[in-house]
Formats: sequence, structure tokens, C-alpha cells
Amino acid sequence: MDLATYQARRGRLIGEMRAKGGGVAILPTAAEMTRNADNTFPFRFDSNFFYLTGFPEPEAILVLVASEPAQTILFCRSKHAEREIWDGFRYGPEGAARAFGIARALPIEDLDTEMPRLMGNQPALYYGWGAHPEFDLRVQQWLGAVRAQSRSGMFAPSTVVDVRALIGEMRLIKDDGELATMRAAAEISAHAHERAMRATHAGMKEYEIEAEILAEFRRRGAQAPAYGSIVAGGANACVLHYAHNDQLLRAGDLLLIDAGCELDGYASDITRTFPVSGRFSAPQRDLYEVVLAAQEAAIRATRAGAAWNEPHDAATAVLAQGMIDLGLLLGSLDGVLESGRYRQFYMHRTGHWLGLDVHDAGDYREPAASPDPSAVREWRRLVPGMVLTIEPGLYVRPADGVPEPFWNQGIRIEDDAVVTAAGCELLTSGVPKTVAAIEEIMRR
Repeated sequence: MDLATYQARRGRLIGEMRAKGGGVAILPTAAEMTRNADNTFPFRFDSNFFYLTGFPEPEAILVLVASEPAQTILFCRSKHAEREIWDGFRYGPEGAARAFGIARALPIEDLDTEMPRLMGNQPALYYGWGAHPEFDLRVQQWLGAVRAQSRSGMFAPSTVVDVRALIGEMRLIKDDGELATMRAAAEISAHAHERAMRATHAGMKEYEIEAEILAEFRRRGAQAPAYGSIVAGGANACVLHYAHNDQLLRAGDLLLIDAGCELDGYASDITRTFPVSGRFSAPQRDLYEVVLAAQEAAIRATRAGAAWNEPHDAATAVLAQGMIDLGLLLGSLDGVLESGRYRQFYMHRTGHWLGLDVHDAGDYREPAASPDPSAVREWRRLVPGMVLTIEPGLYVRPADGVPEPFWNQGIRIEDDAVVTAAGCELLTSGVPKTVAAIEEIMRR
């Protein structure tokens, strides 16, 4: 992203704050987390902070003051020759201001001194309580310091606005730079899934396939997986968030892989399910074709102007009919849908927003048209530039009345889609997903 993009985002947020009466916004990046002893987990910035700054270092705070003239201030670590020997390069305040187009940057050590002054006589505080619990305490201390000066005429913000809601609205629609990064992330993940298909055979451990995926992510330039990879063979595929990845892959089983890389902060998210031995059995094929048809129905329903729930409803109708046709459920389609009995085999939604977070920011319902909290909010309408996943599935656990040939089969097919004026663009369509294409790539 170029500097003008970040500057425009900060300007837009200041404009939103002014429209609500002004105030001061405080946006910390994520805290470094101790793994053990003096070791930390790999640092990953807070997504909202990064969206507004592009600044990658820990110990950084963005402050926006919406009064006239507006102020944009970055607090960050100072240059430190000895620490840079141990931990690597630091921009320092002067370098950060130049490199990231920020008007003013100050040492992080000045934060407690400067913040009460910046918060004083501001009508509202824009902050996300609960996202950074330890930092919340410091914000409370600054508010207390401002209130302590009330007899001198200074007042503290009387209103707190959740700044995450404002930024979430901004993040819902991706710009051209974001979409270019997400296309690149999707391409890397597509190559990783193809590599996994080619590498898989009976007798391997799930983690061996995970290693193939992670190697391909890094080989092609991704910084990390976007989430914990799911590599689930056999019955493990019926565990939606399976994480152990340590079981033996057996001939005749299916393997479900849900994995995506993160590139320059942006996530991809792909799921494919394929036979360990390279060929689907007849029951596996029957279940798989139902899920694939459900995804195709959801893709057709993903278009500008459609409500958020329409792709899910389209997929669920196909899945429910498939459950009836295969003898998993008895009754009519309307009866199965109205009763919710399909949830025995399909218990999640068909997609989620995708972006800087794998489950990205932004509400799934339209902003409230009435201040009444009990007022019904309609499902959000899709508009061009929104990015979402499309991921129906079927998960058949052993149960009375369920045909045994389908037991312990878990199938999910997931692609990433950008809403366009004409429908949607699949970013991940390069990964084989028809029965014929999967069997062909595994045969090769």
C-alpha cells in the first residue's frame, strides 16, 4: 500500500469522528506475548492499527484528534543501538514519521505524559475496550488524570465510542491494493493445496501434509499461516476446528485440509477434501457431489445487491435436499429446513468476511436505522469490493438411522470470493475441486 492510502484512511476516520461531534481516538497495536521464559511468540500487529498506519513494530500507539486542525500522532519505540543488535532494526519516531507519512511521531516513553493532555477537553473517546485488557488500565488512568484537573476547567470525554465499529465499516470494502494482495495470497495458498494433494498417500501422518503446506507458503513469500491449519483425515474431518494434525492417514479415508497463508497482513482461506488413496468411494462421491452443488448454488447467489444470508440459504437448501436423497434425513425439504434438522450434518454458516483477519471486521447486518436497540436490523446487502468465503460442508457422525457407509465422512469445500457488479470473482478457483480434477491431479 502507498502512503496516500493510509493517510486517506486516517482522514476518513477523522471525518467520521467529526460527524459524530469530534473527540480523540486511541488505537494500540497488539502486545508482544511471552511464550516461555524470555521468549515471545512471533509478533503480529493489531489489524485495525495496521489498517490505518502500515506500521509493523510492537509498542506502538496511534492517536487521532478530530478537532480543527486535526492531529495524527504515532507513539513508537526510540532508536536503540544495543537492542537493535539483539532484536533488529527499529524505525524510531523520526524514521517512522518519514516512512509512514505520519505528521508527528513521539517516543513511546512520552505516552503517559502526553495522553492526559491530548484527551483533555475532548467530547468523546474512540477506543475499543476489551481488545487489549492491560492497555485498558492505562486508558482508565489517563481518564482519571484528566478528571483530576476538573477544578482548573479541564473536562474528560463524557462519551465512549467503540472505534472498532467505525473501522470495521471501512474495512468491509477492499480497495485495489488490498485486492491485489489478497489475490497473491490466494495464489500462494492454491499452490500449497495442490502440493498437498500430490504429496498425500496412505501411511503418512497428518502433520507431514501440514509441513508440505507450510513449506509452500514460505517458499512463495507468505509470512505465516493465516490461522492454525486443519489437516484432518477420516473421522477427524467431522471436528470443525480439529487442531492436533497427528493421526495416521489411512487408505480409503478422506482428508480435509483447511489452510491459508497470510501475505503482508492479508489472509486467504481455502478448504479442499480429497481421498487419501486418490479415488473417491461411491458413498464419498455421493456426499461430495452434494457439497459441491451446494457451493455452486451459493456462488451463484453471491452478487451485488444480494443479502448476506442468500448464499447460505441457497447452499443449505441444496444440502438439505441431498441429505433427504441420500437417506440421511426423512421428510420434505420444507420440513427439514423449517425444523432445522439439517443441522445434524451441517451446523455452521456458509461464509464469513475475509481480509486482514481470517474472520474479518465488519457487521453482517445493516447499521441500525433506529436508536431503539430492539429494532430489527436487516441482513447486510453485498456490494462490490466485499470479500467473503463460500464454504458449505457435510459432517456425518455415526448415529442411529444414519446409513453406515456415510459414517465418519467430513467434507467441506471453501473458496474466497470478491463481490463484483456482475456476481463474484473466485480468488481460489485454481485449486481442483471436481471429482474428476482431484482424481487426475492425485493420479499425476
